[in-house]
Amino acid sequence: MEVVKEITKMKKISKIWKKEGYKISFVPTMGFLHEAHLSLIRKAKELGDKTVVSIFVNPLQFGPKEDFKEYPRDLERDLALLEKEEVDVVFVPKTEEMYPSDFQTYVEVTKLTTGLCGAFRPGHFKGVTTVVLKLFNIINPDIAIFGEKDYQQLQVVRQMVKDLNLDIEIIAHPTVREKDGLAMSSRNIYLSSEERESASTLYKALLLAQELIKDGERNSQNLKKKLEDFIHSFPFTKVQYIEFVDPLTLEPVEKIEKPVVCALAVFVGKARLIDNMLINPE
Repeated sequence: MEVVKEITKMKKISKIWKKEGYKISFVPTMGFLHEAHLSLIRKAKELGDKTVVSIFVNPLQFGPKEDFKEYPRDLERDLALLEKEEVDVVFVPKTEEMYPSDFQTYVEVTKLTTGLCGAFRPGHFKGVTTVVLKLFNIINPDIAIFGEKDYQQLQVVRQMVKDLNLDIEIIAHPTVREKDGLAMSSRNIYLSSEERESASTLYKALLLAQELIKDGERNSQNLKKKLEDFIHSFPFTKVQYIEFVDPLTLEPVEKIEKPVVCALAVFVGKARLIDNMLINPE
């Protein structure tokens, strides 16, 4: 496994691989890796000949009052995990090289980013798409793997790839969960033991939505109210949003007559957690 910090060196490696006919698969991460990241990496290894994992805590996708400085980091541990997974290259660029002092170009997907997390984190997805496109241009992958836990991000990246005619296949990987259903996330480390017990309410709320829809409830406002009451029955919880949206357009759905994504964001203590589930009323 090679650790690469320079953009020019990463591009050179990718060019050599392409000339030799290798299929490059790529997993972008912000580090502090856990089992969900490793499952994406295993899928990448399965689908490609060469696997690149990036570790870069992207400042552009954090708002001024968000946790950029506190975001968990442990590069030594991450590299040990990636060595075990037999990753070919770990790309660890420096912020000043990714965003030099004269940097002034950004990429933005508009419509898909107006709701859900985009409504509460202005500029977040602009930061995501800008860094992802830069990483795509540097690494030049054939395949990139993204987790379904960040469902809006997945759809935004797909839209960018489509709109900008990028020759990259975006592969979605199912959400990886703890035994009690909590979606794995680097931010779970923020949870105290008491808050950790309440954090499982996100997945339980999604299961409740599925059950209510199965039992015939079709009004999304009624569903939202029942889910919010359920979540707030647990300590340390504060709902930021609960939405039922079209799986492709992410537009809100009032009456559920076809498959929808139930997406939610909940503060548990200081940790902002997100989760989602595709629910078919049939």
